[in-house]
Amino acid sequence: MKNKRLKNHYQILDVARGFAILLMFIYHFSYDLDYFGFIEQNFTKDNFWINFRDLIVTLFLGIMGISLYLASYQGLRKKRFQKRLLLLILYSILVSISSWFIFPKAMIFFGILHFIAVASVLGLFFVQLGFINLFLGLALIIIAQTISHPVFDHSYMQWFGLTTKLPVTVDYVPILPWFGVVLIGIYLGQWLSRQPNNHFFVSWKSQHPAMRLLALGGRHSLNIYLLHQPLFFAILYIISQVTG
Repeated sequence: MKNKRLKNHYQILDVARGFAILLMFIYHFSYDLDYFGFIEQNFTKDNFWINFRDLIVTLFLGIMGISLYLASYQGLRKKRFQKRLLLLILYSILVSISSWFIFPKAMIFFGILHFIAVASVLGLFFVQLGFINLFLGLALIIIAQTISHPVFDHSYMQWFGLTTKLPVTVDYVPILPWFGVVLIGIYLGQWLSRQPNNHFFVSWKSQHPAMRLLALGGRHSLNIYLLHQPLFFAILYIISQVTG
């Protein structure tokens, strides 16, 4: 059973993660078009863009929760986990440094990579809680929507959430409410693994070029996340210089 689990990449999860990356491309490219003045959009106040971003983050973190359960419930591969965690920390530092140069007044101090690094460790303590994760996840989301306090507005507490006003940063994914989404994902991972008819989820494979491309992107989502924005910026910068 263990060898079968290690061999299986769960293509359906890779495809879902790849779809989230595609949506992320749309969001970030649109954001960059606005930054360089090709379009005019308000990404902080327009409900369409706010909800679109929330959908993308929900997909990423829900899939993360499912994957975390599937990767650990039969025994965590510690070396692989530690390697990915170190990579997340390194990439988070690089994102913070690069954002400070581009957006010095709105640098990323706790974006999605920072969150995933922290949530990957915290999530391990909840993998075996089963149905409780569903209630905890919903509770954290409700708490974040109903409770706020000025103490969380201090710079050293903003990573937690529950702020009375959003901090000035171009990417903000606090522990609350988003760890609630991870917990729900962990519950879904357990639920899917225990279904007697989960053969479709485990063995689904598609040879369709679009599905294979999405799955490839899903398997390399971390590197794609780090590289796509510099590429978008470089392309649009060149175009802006040529077109004036």
